[in-house]
This record gives sequence, structure tokens and C-alpha cells, in this order.
Amino acid sequence: MCGITGIFDTRERRIIDRAVLHRMNESQHHRGPDEGGLHLEPGLGLGHRRLSIIDLSTGQQPLYNHDRSVCIVFNGEIYNYQALIPELQALGYVFQTRSDTEVIVHAWEAWGEACVERLRGMFAFALWDSNKETFFLARDRLAVKPLYYAILPDGMLLFGSELKSLLAHGGLAREVDPKAVEEYFALGYVAEPRTIFKQARKLPPAHVLTVRRGEPIPEPKAYWDVRFSLDNPISEQEACTQLQAKLDESIRLRMIAEVPLGAFLSGGVDSSAVVATMAGQSAEPVNTCSIAFDDPAFNEAEFAKTVADRYRTRHYVETVASDDFDLIDTLARLYDEPYADSSAIPTYRVCQLARKHVTVALSGDGGDESFGGYRRYRLHLMEEKLRSSLPYGVRKPLFGLLGRVYPKADWAPRVFRAKTTFEGLARNPVEAYFHSVSILRDPMRAQLFSNRFKQEVGGYNALEVFEQHAARAGTDDPLALIQYLDIKTYLVGDINTKVDRASMAHSLEVREPLMDHELIEWLATLPSSLKIRGQEGKYLLKKAMEPKLSDDILYRPKMGFAVPLARWFRGPLKERVRQAVLGPRLAATGWFNADYLRHLVEAHQSGQRDYSAPLWTLLMFEAFLRNVLDEPVAAASPAEPALERV
Repeated sequence: MCGITGIFDTRERRIIDRAVLHRMNESQHHRGPDEGGLHLEPGLGLGHRRLSIIDLSTGQQPLYNHDRSVCIVFNGEIYNYQALIPELQALGYVFQTRSDTEVIVHAWEAWGEACVERLRGMFAFALWDSNKETFFLARDRLAVKPLYYAILPDGMLLFGSELKSLLAHGGLAREVDPKAVEEYFALGYVAEPRTIFKQARKLPPAHVLTVRRGEPIPEPKAYWDVRFSLDNPISEQEACTQLQAKLDESIRLRMIAEVPLGAFLSGGVDSSAVVATMAGQSAEPVNTCSIAFDDPAFNEAEFAKTVADRYRTRHYVETVASDDFDLIDTLARLYDEPYADSSAIPTYRVCQLARKHVTVALSGDGGDESFGGYRRYRLHLMEEKLRSSLPYGVRKPLFGLLGRVYPKADWAPRVFRAKTTFEGLARNPVEAYFHSVSILRDPMRAQLFSNRFKQEVGGYNALEVFEQHAARAGTDDPLALIQYLDIKTYLVGDINTKVDRASMAHSLEVREPLMDHELIEWLATLPSSLKIRGQEGKYLLKKAMEPKLSDDILYRPKMGFAVPLARWFRGPLKERVRQAVLGPRLAATGWFNADYLRHLVEAHQSGQRDYSAPLWTLLMFEAFLRNVLDEPVAAASPAEPALERV
């Protein structure tokens, strides 16, 4: 796992400032502390920070082909690289290393842009072909690995694994995009391809960008998508058998490493399934890492221990205090953009623990999206049954009125909390799902933002992100549609972003067997009844794992990886919340309604309402403003340890 960065002159061959490139590269030192490398030639500069995982002795980057006409910097792992080597050798390509990076170089020479279609893994890379005067950026299908880029007014293209490397260049305008702010307060993250800055973009999942010097810069081009055909006539038993085989293969491929390897183990279904499968493939005990909480309401440690004991893993546990909230500014600097998933705190801690014992860790991320595990999926399906029983022309005015007049009752038993359900029933399926996952729903954002901000955002609503993806989903199956939306939005913008930054902050590589694209393609052929059966989510995965995991693990209520925000904001973080939300930095933007900010704080702290999620979202936005937007560009370091590969 690594960090990549660079500068490409899209117009001519101007000299690239080595000190600037070095500064950009060193801003990501945490992503690759083992080695650094630079490549410079007129009109091009490539930087690489290496975390050595495979081919420790000869896998240095930037890496070249035999005549040095092709150069690459690469972040990620190609899990099928060993299978591609003999195929490429048969075509006449000679390998100088044993690295997966060289496989990409020769795959480019053999198949051009289509090379990405042959790669199975998580990757982001930049490749320069001097013979074709072509610069090529690519990102993996599920966007496990990040890739940011910006095209400056002078024609220079900047790219990097993290936004901080683009900011380190010094030429990127720190102008915040109001549409990104709208997305952030709706979703808790800035959705692909937008970033918080107007001038920068994320390369979308499963996209490439091909730039030929001197030619107009095209839009990124998609090379893959998942299609929910749901037409596989397979029996339940055969589906269980095939799923076990596919999990075995996906995990076997991800256990290839020349450094210590282990797994996260929360005690939930997904991570437990990964560990159980790893144990069946390993001659040595598997290293497992868990975080325990001193608050029983958030603690799953006993379930993790049950799995660890059954499979006799080397199990490492650390207890996180329930008041572990000193990471707010650290997280703001780490993520570079506003990011409001509070589970980033325990994720950061479990990565910190894992790095003490391993360099590579397998995770259970992606299981909820692929297998149908979220509680919100079941609620959405129940609402869909109600929606389908009444015409939209009746539903919208009837339930719209009930949603407006019914009181918000966070304090009441769930059966009486009907306001959100009424609001959802008044909408179409895409609007309803967006409404259900929004942190601040449309009525709240309407009160949160000032008139000035509403003018700046120009009527844009983050719902458009979902509508654009839904138009390409190719299915109207209620579950498949929202699974597709999550794969394109939440999985990419929230889950993968969280895990990448938290792990790379500790120079830890995390691999994702439940996000294997071939596994996801197969799951998309299965009927939705194999994913949610009645009130049971992840039905097929649980059935397939019954021989390997106890019912206490498989069929207990889902807990999630949460922290006690509501209590923090009425207790130890009470004053910090007031200072951040009601303080001068948010006010200085002119984007927020001061009266509504005060309402959020006072209603929460009095116990009248639970506004913990909106308050955390505001707290992290204020931390972004102070720690990222207001920070000056660091000067270039006089020390230049990076090896220049020329």
C-alpha cells in the first residue's frame, strides 16, 4: 500500500519544480514510510511513497518497462497478478521484478486502456507512456483506493492519493464548493466525483482518465458497473455452496503477503466470516484485532472472543474509553474534507492496534451492502409495500400532510415515531431512501443554511447524486435499487474513505474480500429473497456460515461500530460543542442560520431532542475549516530523502 502523487503538463513540456513535487510526495509520508521515489522529466513529475508488502527487494517505484518509455506510480494490490504474469510472458514481455506493479506496466503495453478490465484488486495508479504522449489515471471498481486530481488554469494536472498532496502544490485554489457543502450536510461526506474544493475532483469508481498532451482533456470514462439481474435460478443450498467457494477464493487471494498479516474481528457476521475462512486456509494461527469499549451498550468484545477462541487465533484486544473524543482535530486533518462518520474514531483506534502486530489486515467491509445487512434496507422494503398499495397521487398529499403535522418524537417508543415514515411514504423510492439516510434531511437543511448560502448553492440538492445513479441502476427491484445506490455512494464516500484514511494514518494495509468485484457480480445475479428473508438480513451469508459460526454470532441483533455522541454532547463535550457550533469560525462563513444553530445546541443539551448526528456534522465541519482550509501551505523541506529514479 502506498501514496502516489504527481504533476502532468497537459499543454507542453515545462520544467517541473523538484522541490514542489517532493513536498507533495512527503505530505503523504504516512501512506508509505518504507521508501520514497520521484521521476522527473520535462512536463512530468511522479512521486511515490512505499509501504512494502510484496516483492520487498525489487518493487520500488516509480517503475518502468524495459526501455523506460512507460513509467508508473501505483497504490493498491492486484490480487490476480500471479495469474497474469505467464499470460503476459507468453506475449513476449520480460519481467524484471516479482511485483504486481510491473504486471500493470506490461498489461498497459499489451492491452492499452482495457488493461484495467483484466485487473482484480484495489488500485489507483498514474501511468505515463512517452511513445504515445499519453497520461493515464485509473481507479478500482469499488473505489477502495482514493485518487484525487485537479486541472489548474495553466494546464497543469495535479493528482494524489489524498487531497493534502494537491494542497501541498500551492497552486490549488482553496475555494469551497457550496454544492459539496450541501452534499456533506445531507450525507456526512462529499460524494464522488466532487470534492470540497471547486477546482479538485475525485476520479469516480471504475473510471479511467486518458489525457494526451496537447489535446482537449476529456471526461473520465467508466469501464465497469454492477448489474442487478436477479435472474439466477440457483437453489438455496447450491447458492450456499457457491458462496463458500467464492469466499474461499477471495480470501485466499488476499492472504498473499511477505509481511505479517491478520484480520479485524468485531464479533459481527462479516468479520467473523472472514476470520473463520482465513483460519481454514492458514497453517498458523490467524492474528485478530478487536476494540473493546468500556460502555456495555457499545461493546461487542465478548462475541469477538467467542470467534477467536473457536478458531484459536492470536487475539489482540484493547479497550477504548467511552470518552475517547480527543481525535476530532486529528481526524479533520487526516480526511482533508469534512467527514462526519463518528465511527472513524474506533476505526482509527483498531487500525492503531492492528499496526502493532501486522502490516496487512483483512476486513469485513462491504458485507452489508452486498448481502443486504442494513436495518434501513428492511425498513425501506416495508415502506415500499405500503407505497405500492396506494397511487403516488394519493400518497404524496396524504402522507406529506401527516409528515408535516406529526410531531418529531425522538423520546418516544419507536412505534410512535411515525413522522419519518410518513415523510418517506410521501416520496418516490429514490427520494425516500435519500431521506432515510440523510443526516440533516431537507427541512433541517432548509433551516440550517442562510439565505446567502442558498443563493450560492443555486437550488442544488444532494438528492441529485442519488437520482443520477438511480438512472443507471438498470433495476426497479426495491432492494437491488438501494443496494446499487449504496455501492455507488455510501460504500465509496463513507466506508472506503474511512478505512483508507484510518489505516494509512498508521501505515496499515487493509484488504476487503467481501468487496471482490467478481463476488459482487455473482451476488447481483441472485434474487433479493436470498439477501433479506422476512426480517432477517444477510440471509444467504448467514446460512452459508452456519457450519462455521454459532447462532449467537450469526443471529444476534446488529450493533454497529458506534460512539456515545448524545452523552458526550450533554457531558464532557458540552462546552466544546457550544464553542464550535456557536463560535466565530462557522459564523464567519456566512452560510449558517445562527438561530437554528442555537436551537440545535440548546434543544440537545436540554434533553428535549437528540441532535447528536447534526451536531457532530457541524463539529467536524468547523474542525475542517480550522485545520485544513485555514492552514497555509508548508514550505518545501530542505531534506530530500526520496530517491529520484531517472
